[in-house]
Amino acid sequence: MKTQNELRTLLRSIDHKGYPAYKSLAGAWKFDRYTLVIDHVQGDPFASPSSLHVEIPHALAKFPEAYYQKDCSRIALQDYLVRQVGKQFEQYNFKAKGSGKSGLLSISRCGQAVLERSACEITKNGLTVRFHVGFPAFGRTINAGELDKILFDFLPRCVENSLFYARLDAGKVQRAVFLAEDQEAVRHILKEEKLVAFVANGSVLPRKSGVSDLPMADSVPFQSPASMERTFKLPHKGEITGMAIPEGITLIVGGGYHGKSTLLEAIQMGIYDHIEGDGREFVITDDTALKLRAEDGRSIRNVDISLFINDLPNKKDTTKFSTEDASGSTSQAAAVVEGMEAGTRLFLIDEDTSATNFMVRDEFMQQVIVRDKEPITPFLERAGELYEKAGISTILVAGSSGAFFYIADHILMMDCYRPVDITDRVKALCDGHTAPRVKAPGFAVPEFDRVLPAFRKAQKGRGRGWDGKELGRKNIGYEGSGYNGDEENGSGYGSRERGEDGDSYRGSAMPENRYGRESQGGRGRRDGYGERGSSNDSRGRDGNRGGQRDSRHEHMKTKSFGLESFSLDREEVNVRYLEQLLDPEQVSALAHMLCYGLEQVMDGKKTVRQTVQTIWNAWEREGWKPFAGSFVPCGLVKPRIQELYACLNRFRG
Repeated sequence: MKTQNELRTLLRSIDHKGYPAYKSLAGAWKFDRYTLVIDHVQGDPFASPSSLHVEIPHALAKFPEAYYQKDCSRIALQDYLVRQVGKQFEQYNFKAKGSGKSGLLSISRCGQAVLERSACEITKNGLTVRFHVGFPAFGRTINAGELDKILFDFLPRCVENSLFYARLDAGKVQRAVFLAEDQEAVRHILKEEKLVAFVANGSVLPRKSGVSDLPMADSVPFQSPASMERTFKLPHKGEITGMAIPEGITLIVGGGYHGKSTLLEAIQMGIYDHIEGDGREFVITDDTALKLRAEDGRSIRNVDISLFINDLPNKKDTTKFSTEDASGSTSQAAAVVEGMEAGTRLFLIDEDTSATNFMVRDEFMQQVIVRDKEPITPFLERAGELYEKAGISTILVAGSSGAFFYIADHILMMDCYRPVDITDRVKALCDGHTAPRVKAPGFAVPEFDRVLPAFRKAQKGRGRGWDGKELGRKNIGYEGSGYNGDEENGSGYGSRERGEDGDSYRGSAMPENRYGRESQGGRGRRDGYGERGSSNDSRGRDGNRGGQRDSRHEHMKTKSFGLESFSLDREEVNVRYLEQLLDPEQVSALAHMLCYGLEQVMDGKKTVRQTVQTIWNAWEREGWKPFAGSFVPCGLVKPRIQELYACLNRFRG
């Protein structure tokens, strides 16, 4: 391994040369207390910034081993370190001058939740922290003096002040780790006690605004109704008291603006741990919980929705239902079945975002439109058996129909942001009214044996869809050899390439190194990671050069667009209605996971469950490596398996 002095000498030797000469810096460089690795150098000062990482052995970082033995505490420590690096970078960001992104120092921006990020990984060997640096330039010539400041002055200070235990506030580090262990303890209690959610007394549920996830100042703190109050003993915090929601069907009602949706939104985000001071530290929900809603216009592929929809006028088979443009009720029916397939144990539903005819049909409507003429079996008539026969609970916010009172095991009324248990009073009132139909015949859990056709590319660089038929250029793939240089649709760092002999190649490389080609390729992804080079010199992970037999490779480009969508080549996957996605970096990770699944896993024989589990197992075994290119970038967040199912189900291909 080369030393920091050799890096400095090399840097000075390329001063004022053309910007591509920065490529010679790629590789690993030994500093006094850490190793700096320059993974990828940007193509020009206006391109996506360069990707770097530092490696620090445990013997030097000296964090207590107990802090990273458990997954929950390891993730919390990683999250804490990313936040510390981010604070340090803010002090030096753009202090090195130049054109374009010169002087940029950035790392993943963490929100209120604790998420597993590629920005920081703690392994048995030590810490790895990934980030971006904008290499400085005069126009498009190298400004070595300014990069010298970054690499030998700014960066060492940031690393020393944020990644070594002796330089950090030991009490704050401990609190972050202990909080995560207490949150994990609550999750274990939920499973043992057959509960689906817990909301601690004193929690702050409202958020500052519709665009801010910070807690609202001067909001009413949560207080559990006495009938649902439970006290748990945690390993570090001691006793904690709050509202425990048991399995079954729980109804949340109340007047407008009294906090019904606020409570449900806090519960739906309780699948994540939250940082100290968020107000929702101990709002803990079953981690398989799934928020359901209507999603007009989404695609559905071979889903058995016969549990809810049957006897269509056009005689279409609803046991293998497909459509490119689902209605609200059809999309919600499919979402329920897909959620069952994904292994959820809790459905979360807000009547405001649901299809009314899917949720309930009152008696008068059933008299006017007789049951034989209505293909939809409403959720009201299936919810009870979903719990009794499939073990899936429901928390439902309702405000327009009293029919749900008849199926609820627990009824909470929100009164000025405080929950009141009105179960007994409402059940007594129900006895004086004619009960609606709350159970339909023919309940059966679907088989979940659907198989999606293999996704294949054409041999000559043009795309193939699910059925293997060649598609036009407007969908997937490219004509001719290699990349067409389309700058508007440039690829991200995770471009995957496959030779026609079936071997997989990832990323792109210059003949002299593996870090990308300057002379070809687009600007990179909109989410700001890397560029794409030529396909003619791609390398596999073993370093062998691929593609010498034929220059025409598959190129599945990935782009992500915040929390709205991502695209694989030119096929967009809309995720805006997956309300439990919290961070745009989760969307980036989903794009790469789905890309891996399409190229490496889907063979036309595996079921959807087997396909998703194979992708998930690859992450569990190897982390980010199977889904990245020639290096693991900063900017990915591990999603849940439920969202991976959801993205596969929404890919139109």
